[in-house]
Amino acid sequence: MRFNLNFRSKVAPVRNHENAPAYPLTPAQELYAAVATAALSDQFYELADTRLARLRELVARSDPQFVARLAVYAREQLYLRSVPLVLAVELARIHRGNNLVSRLVARVVQRADEIPELLAFYAQANGRTGAKVLARLSKQMQHGLALAFNKFDAYQLAKYDRDGAAVRLRDALFLVHPKPHSEAQQAVFNQLVTGELPVPYTWETELSAAGQVAYPSPAERQAALTRTWETLVASRRLGYMALLRNLRNLLEANVSTDTLALACATLADASQVARARQLPFRFLAAYREVLALEMGAAPPVLAALEAAIGASARNLRGFGADTRIVVACDVSGSMQQPISPRSKVLLYDVGLVLGMLLQSRCQHVVTGIFGNTWKRVALPQGQVLRNVQELYRREGEVGYATNGHLVVQDLRQRREVVDKMMIFTDCQLWDSTGKGNTLAQEWAAYRANVAPQARLYLFDLAGHGTAPLDVRAEQGVALIAGWSDKIFDVLAALETGGNALTEIEKIEL
Repeated sequence: MRFNLNFRSKVAPVRNHENAPAYPLTPAQELYAAVATAALSDQFYELADTRLARLRELVARSDPQFVARLAVYAREQLYLRSVPLVLAVELARIHRGNNLVSRLVARVVQRADEIPELLAFYAQANGRTGAKVLARLSKQMQHGLALAFNKFDAYQLAKYDRDGAAVRLRDALFLVHPKPHSEAQQAVFNQLVTGELPVPYTWETELSAAGQVAYPSPAERQAALTRTWETLVASRRLGYMALLRNLRNLLEANVSTDTLALACATLADASQVARARQLPFRFLAAYREVLALEMGAAPPVLAALEAAIGASARNLRGFGADTRIVVACDVSGSMQQPISPRSKVLLYDVGLVLGMLLQSRCQHVVTGIFGNTWKRVALPQGQVLRNVQELYRREGEVGYATNGHLVVQDLRQRREVVDKMMIFTDCQLWDSTGKGNTLAQEWAAYRANVAPQARLYLFDLAGHGTAPLDVRAEQGVALIAGWSDKIFDVLAALETGGNALTEIEKIEL
């Protein structure tokens, strides 16, 4: 199935959140951008409830097969967890006639705790509370969740069977009645019902057990904690994500040199990086935590993190020595927003990380940041995280408006020919000088007078539903959305004649 991205209905000009001229997206494009950038938390221009309402409206306007493919793409390629469940629930509200919903639910539920999470959202979306939470579940949703239950063993069910949840796994089991595929699985289901699942071993339970012992002195307690961390690393029972998130704890526990070396080797192992499927900005968050310690043991850990993020971009298709690139990162005020309430990572950080990943793979590249002004910053290759920190240090030098047109204006005035321009932004561009300059005007002038073959790639990091210029191939413009390194697969598709949704079209349901 192909999705027509070039269709534009005759609509009145639209305005963005800064009341500047903007261009509408097709429903498929808008849903793709909204999903790929969804943390379902409050953003600078849009509250979480507003985003949910817009997702619901866009799902209703979109082809069901596209919605299902997009949900799978978001879960398996963009590494998102909650928004694929939202899409599945919204699709269940409006789609009938085949088993698309049940197959989708079974596909996107990949952790046991996503079963109660999906049911909780299903109840919320259908206005049900209290005893009604588990009432009148659609047959396709019920069948899909039953299939999902069959994926999980006793360890996975026990690990995610949490007290205090609106819906417990035991409740979900009674609701969907999964058919066990063996007597052993029936025994596991029985244990879930009776509350007799074995306590799962996790690094959290190991640390908790160590912390509950009474020690004669604080020094002995600290020594026991150090030994526990060393055992966890040596046994390789600390998963990659847990290791990434606990680097600061390892350093503060003063683990041995050998333990730290093993942790660094694990972090930098390209095969483990590939399996871990971490979003690129997770490496930046860990890098900053370690950097803040100012410890003598930190440098090898920082080097391992650089190696890890480099490995995550190893398959990123860069460009040859003759391809001239501009990488421009938006550092305006609206980009200074956390991607979720519990995260220290900002949209601004995501743009810098993705921009520096791309810069690391190009041979001829101009890098810079824009706000009130546009500033070129020369940076060495091969130091993605260090380069991000350097740009972060300098962001105040360009101010906090969103004058993205200055990037192209600078090229036009220099009469500098480039092949490809990459702009990482929330797409809420405007002219803070009041002169009414726009990116669309500058791009048209640049292509007409300087570089007719140039192409502009707009990396949308917020998904607010509009673009600052017409995102059609004949205009030399393409829209790409998301926070994962997988967005560069979309870039590769565009290079071979595809479009922003080509990767989604490849999904087999």
